[in-house]
Amino acid sequence: MNDRFEIIVVGAGPCGIAVGAAAARAGVSCALFDRGCLTNSLIDYPYYMTFFSTAVMLEVGEVPFTIPDAKPTRREALAYYRKVVEHWDIDVHQYEEVISISGSEGDFTVRTRSRDGSEHDHATDAVVVATGGFQSPNYLEVPGEELSKVRHYYQEPYPYYEQEVLVVGAGNSAVEAALEMYRNGVRVSLAHFLDTIDRGVKPWVVPDINNRLARGEIPVYWKHRVAKVTPSSVVLRSEDDGSETEIPNDFVVAMTGWRSDHSQLVDLGVSINEETGIPEHDQVTMMTDVPGLYIAGVIAAGHNANKIFIENGREHGKLIVAHRVAAAGPTDA
Repeated sequence: MNDRFEIIVVGAGPCGIAVGAAAARAGVSCALFDRGCLTNSLIDYPYYMTFFSTAVMLEVGEVPFTIPDAKPTRREALAYYRKVVEHWDIDVHQYEEVISISGSEGDFTVRTRSRDGSEHDHATDAVVVATGGFQSPNYLEVPGEELSKVRHYYQEPYPYYEQEVLVVGAGNSAVEAALEMYRNGVRVSLAHFLDTIDRGVKPWVVPDINNRLARGEIPVYWKHRVAKVTPSSVVLRSEDDGSETEIPNDFVVAMTGWRSDHSQLVDLGVSINEETGIPEHDQVTMMTDVPGLYIAGVIAAGHNANKIFIENGREHGKLIVAHRVAAAGPTDA
């Protein structure tokens, strides 16, 4: 064993950081491990996005998130969470992937692999899985999806200038990507299997996208799914009658959502609800049905990633640490 902790957190996103901050405040030894960088999930967000939540609702570890505007940008959030880690001196192991978890409560072994390929064993009393909901896209599962022109993440419009781009989906990510590309010289269109934009689209964005669609400035294919992708086109299939329409295409930006990776939880014996995708857990303590193994953040939402955000997932850290402290019992004076 290289070291021992009272808590090891898998994932160093905002909700993982919240666990680390709560542990630091309680004097509980804790380390965070992430296969990527700190707040790796935010790195994949659109470069110029503004959060739906206000800054105060994204705060963790009792560290004020002070900015001039009410809603922070991605860049401001990245800077803020770095400051939280520095303030609480949280032990974060970046680019060190957790490859296995074994053992039981009070005696878990977490094996990690660093970038150089070396492997390390870490002992811990408890494990928190806070890997978020962005490990795997919801794939289209159609012929041609393996082509490099198909993207499941969107950062900025500039690579798509003067290109034919189909955005798949009509949620926040899809709508904002389509609008940004439209305003930056992209010939963008939209396809969605329903007949309207999603109800969760930011209220101030709704009139903008509806106007663009009504005027035909962004062509839209309601009640259509992608049936096939070719190097120069996309084939869309109608949900109503199954008829197919082929349109010219240079890129497909599939904003169809993402899902959590439950493989480590399953390997450890955690029950997963087949319908909802939610791991079995106590909502008061966030402990799963495997003693000593907890979940935090979006992974607790199952298939409905919109159910848990940073603003409510951040509370999980306090619940977990309070449960660990209570379980440890009083210490000798």
